Amino acid sequence: MGTKIIRIGLTGGIASGKSTVAELFRTRAIPIIDTDQIAREVVEPGQPPLERLVERFGTGILTPDGHLDRPRLREIVFSDPMARTDLEALTHPAIGTVVESLAAAAGGPYQILVIPLLVEKGLAGRVDRVLVVDCPEELQLQRLQQRDGSTLEQARAMLSAQTSRATRLKAAHDVIHNESDLAALREQVASLHQRYLELAEKS
Repeated sequence: MGTKIIRIGLTGGIASGKSTVAELFRTRAIPIIDTDQIAREVVEPGQPPLERLVERFGTGILTPDGHLDRPRLREIVFSDPMARTDLEALTHPAIGTVVESLAAAAGGPYQILVIPLLVEKGLAGRVDRVLVVDCPEELQLQRLQQRDGSTLEQARAMLSAQTSRATRLKAAHDVIHNESDLAALREQVASLHQRYLELAEKS
């Protein structure tokens, strides 16, 4: 067994099934570090990133009880690319710090880092392998509408805000196809788990 713990960057388009795949790895006792979850935690009341966001965007981004009003902030950054850049500059360093400390403490034969915007943000260099959860865009649109109650138009806008499916697949070392059922997903995770254990042995 090597000393270096291999990091697998798990990514995929919106509503492609990243969380389901991460859970399947978790059932195999593999540490999962979810950057979305961390992003929520670093903007809790009392955390410095939230204070900096209020300085930049004003108190209108807060709910009456002082929490971040995510839908409101999403509206702002969705319509203004500069605002999105500022949001990332104010939150990403804090997220990165938490990721590193969790990864250092988590151990495991290998680790799964769930990074939705891994390809968009050019973060492939931070992980050893890129694992993409892929499904046809029609299926993403369907799932988005079911999950969020969004219209087809809103779902299309969310999809087009991300990088293209082709670009994401080009960055992948491994791909999980999520267009069938849970049994098919389980099978793909089982086979990748074996491969990653073998890579971990050699690292």
